[in-house]
Amino acid sequence: MNEEKLSFKELGLSGKILRVVESLGFEEPTPVQHLSIPIILKEKNLIAQAPTGTGKTLAFGLPIVEKIDKKSYPNALILVPTRELCIQVAQELNKIGRKVGVFSIPIYGGHPIEKQISALKKGFHIIVGTPGRVIDHINRRTLNFSKVSFLVLDEADEMLDMGFQEDIETILKTVPEGAKRYLFSATMPPQILKMADKYIKDYEKVTLSSKNIIVPTIKQIFYEVKEQDKMDVLSRILDNESDGLVLIFCHTKKETDEVAYTLKNRGYQAEAIHGDYSQAQRERVMEKFKTKKINILVATDVAARGLDISDVTHVINFSIPQNPESYIHRIGRTGRAGKSGVAITLVTPREYERLRQIERLTKSKLKKEAPPELSELIEIKKESFVKSIEDTIKKEKKLIKDLAGYFEDMLGEYSLGEILSASFILKEGLSSPAKPLREEKGEYKRLFITLGSKDGISAKDIFKSLIEKADLTGEDIGKITIKDNFTFVEVKEKIAEKVIGLLEQIVVKGKEGKVMRAKK
Repeated sequence: MNEEKLSFKELGLSGKILRVVESLGFEEPTPVQHLSIPIILKEKNLIAQAPTGTGKTLAFGLPIVEKIDKKSYPNALILVPTRELCIQVAQELNKIGRKVGVFSIPIYGGHPIEKQISALKKGFHIIVGTPGRVIDHINRRTLNFSKVSFLVLDEADEMLDMGFQEDIETILKTVPEGAKRYLFSATMPPQILKMADKYIKDYEKVTLSSKNIIVPTIKQIFYEVKEQDKMDVLSRILDNESDGLVLIFCHTKKETDEVAYTLKNRGYQAEAIHGDYSQAQRERVMEKFKTKKINILVATDVAARGLDISDVTHVINFSIPQNPESYIHRIGRTGRAGKSGVAITLVTPREYERLRQIERLTKSKLKKEAPPELSELIEIKKESFVKSIEDTIKKEKKLIKDLAGYFEDMLGEYSLGEILSASFILKEGLSSPAKPLREEKGEYKRLFITLGSKDGISAKDIFKSLIEKADLTGEDIGKITIKDNFTFVEVKEKIAEKVIGLLEQIVVKGKEGKVMRAKK
């Protein structure tokens, strides 16, 4: 199939939809949009191999909004694997649809079903749902798909990997045979093709060529590191590379928690997200990342699905993906909406074969670079430090006058250069791999837990337990000090009583302890 790039106008979209596209700032269709939109507009069935980050929501969203029957509720059903993707797709479709009177609603587990039932009574043209929750509504007879004209299976391979095949087939049987069906998947394993042949039939197929899979504005590099040096290298990358939004990928939930915990204790604005977090926690963390209250999100592959933020400047693979397809999914989170992005992968000497697999799939060679050295970081930080001194002198004249006498007394013992250098080292955390937590007087309250190192627990264990069992975020927790028989934990003062109320007793790694206010 010809893959010459066209304008949206040449794809056959109507004037009203073209005006919506223009108002949203899109100038040129991505390859999957260019190939898919004309097929959907002709009301043909379609299966498309297209990874996350290639613009597939608009690929099916624009023509469906164009063709929707506004008098039918619902007239389209979009099935997705995760809650996050469900919310993102519905938001994207509403950006398009609300301008032409077409409305979408996300239906997913973890959100009160009674509220969804109440909302559905208002009537929505497009349902975006996860399979399990859609089945719940079918069984309650609160959703009826007899008027559905368009069905989309988005991230079909992920839905099958997550065990949704039976649910998907149950849902497919409730949709009219005449409904047009579109399947989008990053990979095409045999079970996908088998399901397509059984439930879609007479479809056209679109496959993005390898040259179109990776966005050309993404700079791809890798650092060779020893496993034990990963955190220090990551810290240097974060100091050196970006002031923007950074998405860090880890293999496991445990690794995700550990990386986020360590970054937080080094002074970075980082939070974790994975499948063990409650829906409320995940939504809070995602909102903080979107609104830039934190700039670093540490995630597992599944938890990050559906994350569609155009301002992500860097994707860092703390652990190299276990399969090449995941690499494409991960780095597709940056370089969006025509912006540039950087994808950095940390590779241990034993992982070179996995790196070569990625290069073979993407038909591109990742550039090897040396991790930034401490000496380089010092040079970068010196300019910023000097400027901050100059700005503070201008802004805080009275306070500086009050403090000057105290520090002048130190000149009898230390040189001015030594005092400034020590200030610089403390400010930038250069004296130790671990930066102290940023604390403000009165901000944290200390709690006492009757468990310690003799019980086989670590600070990471306490940190994770508080997040999971007291519904806290990483930002709520301050310094954790483990002693032999007990532990001190700092939590934000405003929530300390709530934590004590929820956790008079806490179980960490099978050991039960009490939580109380510290005496001092």
